[in-house]
Amino acid sequence: MSQLFYLSSEQLERIKPFFPLSHGVSRVDDLKVLSGIIYVIKYGLQWKDAPREYGPYKTLYNRFVRWSRMGVFNKIFAELAKTTSTDGRLMIDATHLKAHRTAASLLKKGLFPAASGVQKEV
Repeated sequence: MSQLFYLSSEQLERIKPFFPLSHGVSRVDDLKVLSGIIYVIKYGLQWKDAPREYGPYKTLYNRFVRWSRMGVFNKIFAELAKTTSTDGRLMIDATHLKAHRTAASLLKKGLFPAASGVQKEV
């Protein structure tokens, strides 16, 4: 049994109105690419580690970046949050985000004086 994630046809039809129109050459299968993007984000993978079944990782990355800049995912999230039975609150857990190994030394160097209490010398 495959562990790959795919959106159902009902899920895809629900968010399809928010996709930008294709200009010229037709796009690679939206279901496959969008499912691949969700898979990579869900499991915290690097784009190059995406399963080949979703297509080239560069396609996944390019579509994610382009649609993020266009606000496509923001529109999708807003629509999905609007149709839930919650009280209007939406929370996203970002505890899995990584900091670069040099991030801890930024306070010591005084690059963020308001947070560290150290004044940066110019």
